[in-house]
Amino acid sequence: MSYVPRLKAEYKERVIKALTEEFSYKNVMQVPKLEKIVVSKGVGAAIADKKLIDYAVEELTKITGQKAISTMSKKDVASFKLRKGMPIGVKVTLRGDKMYEFLDRLVTASLPRVRDFNGIKANGFDGRGNYNLGITEQIIYPEINIDQVKKINGMDITFVTSANTDKEAKSLLGELGLPFKKN
Repeated sequence: MSYVPRLKAEYKERVIKALTEEFSYKNVMQVPKLEKIVVSKGVGAAIADKKLIDYAVEELTKITGQKAISTMSKKDVASFKLRKGMPIGVKVTLRGDKMYEFLDRLVTASLPRVRDFNGIKANGFDGRGNYNLGITEQIIYPEINIDQVKKINGMDITFVTSANTDKEAKSLLGELGLPFKKN
């Protein structure tokens, strides 16, 4: 007997049926699904202090449960003292079971810890069924020890779905538990 994440089982049992009824899909393969979650963090101050990249990689690895990689600059920018190939950010791409586990922890443990939280904005869709969410503080995650944080940083979370429209993607993410604001 193998382990199946709670949200993955819920998607197969409940979400597929709900989305099929809402959008009257003829085939189960038409139902949109979550393909990947990309968590990225820009560390612009790493130009001056190289250790900030290592701290960011360590934090993102703790948060997501998967090793983060550093992203390099693509070109020189003289006004920022930036050279091509310098590390300026970190990212993690989550797929499969780790993706569902991260989403579950985000919805149940992390987002409720945001100060004055009353839902996430529904205007982060890109027109192709993907959703972008910005988080201002990494200390909302229970995996981060607040005493060991060097600097409060934010991060961007991108939910990539197979949905064709933003309406379908919003329904999918809402069914998976993302708490959208009621307008």
